[in-house]
Amino acid sequence: MQRITMTAVAIGLALGAAQASAQKGETVKIAWIDPLSGLMAPVGQNQVKSFQFFAEKFNNDPKINPAGVKFEVIALDNKLSPTESLNALKAAIDQGVRYITQGNGSSVAGALIDAVAKHNERNPGKEVIFLNHSAVDPDFTNSKCSYWHFRFDADTSMKMEAITTFIKEAQPDVKKVYLLNQNYSHGQQVARYAKENLARKRPDVQIVGEDLHPLAQVRDFAPYIAKIKAAGADTVITGNWGSDLALLVKAANEGGYTGKFFTYYAGVSGTPTALGKTFAGKIYQVSYNHYNLPGQMGKWQGEYKTKFGDDFYTASIIRIYSGLSTAMAKAKSTDPVKVAAALEGLTFNGQVNGDVEMRRADHQLQQPLYITVWQPADDKFSYSPENTGMTLAPVKEYAPYVSSTPTSCQMKRPG
Repeated sequence: MQRITMTAVAIGLALGAAQASAQKGETVKIAWIDPLSGLMAPVGQNQVKSFQFFAEKFNNDPKINPAGVKFEVIALDNKLSPTESLNALKAAIDQGVRYITQGNGSSVAGALIDAVAKHNERNPGKEVIFLNHSAVDPDFTNSKCSYWHFRFDADTSMKMEAITTFIKEAQPDVKKVYLLNQNYSHGQQVARYAKENLARKRPDVQIVGEDLHPLAQVRDFAPYIAKIKAAGADTVITGNWGSDLALLVKAANEGGYTGKFFTYYAGVSGTPTALGKTFAGKIYQVSYNHYNLPGQMGKWQGEYKTKFGDDFYTASIIRIYSGLSTAMAKAKSTDPVKVAAALEGLTFNGQVNGDVEMRRADHQLQQPLYITVWQPADDKFSYSPENTGMTLAPVKEYAPYVSSTPTSCQMKRPG
């Protein structure tokens, strides 16, 4: 892992931001506000490298960067704390940065959405856009939607729509489900939508237990596995990510749990190694991308692994750069006010699996979703995360119209 020092961050911020214009070659600074320390640091470190890697790709390839701008990433460690995130936001704004990105922790994202909206209202001419790469609380594009927030991941309700449709269509042996999730908005929403969707699509399924645990604090999940086994659950649905998922499946392995897991983040740092070969055919993931997508994605993944000895999995980063560049070319400007107007409703090449649309009504990206299963890598599906000899192989693709969910957003637009 590359270490990102706060000295380097300070130097990056001190450079300030270029004045908004339409000139090719202009530098567009993006402040990245996510964890580089604590239990979730491996995820954050992977994503910093991913943002930097693809900044270089877009900076050097006019075919995927129609605006011709130069992206620069400024990394700020928020320690997974809303308070630290607001301090980082202020530091970035004070130096003239006009674009921020974050995604690890919807509690953090909620604080940033509010802060960015208040800043923009009070400081016309210095507006900031929030590019959400992974925070998936559905409220952010419903009751708490903001004109200045754009989400490039699929939200919790969209992913649960895909999971429960798959359970209905292809998993008749799922009968008893245990819900285990992190105790913050994302985990709470996973549990809520799982119960609602299963009741509607598979009313024969029993919810035999439900737990919420502290985010990034539990080091031993053995007691939870004991409860899951005692409840007779044949399936666990979890939105856990990072160490909270890796340690959960490690405990399941050691505790002899043989049921299935339906997850959101099985392919993320640390979890593939924890899965090993024991869970072949028993771990499913829902995501807007997967390790075995054909074409350019496979090439980029290979280059990333060669350069860093790590796996690339946050494909929303590619869509952020592609969407931003396309919107800037359309607006003929890097001014966030003009770019936001160009980005909403925009259909653009996501570079991963074709065109995607940033829905105007709520700024939620509309995109395909995939169900993948953990199995041995083979000639057809060969990419092996963390060199485990295993992979997440696609078993079902859902088009955007299937996984899309309605919005209650009443967008308040400037002016």
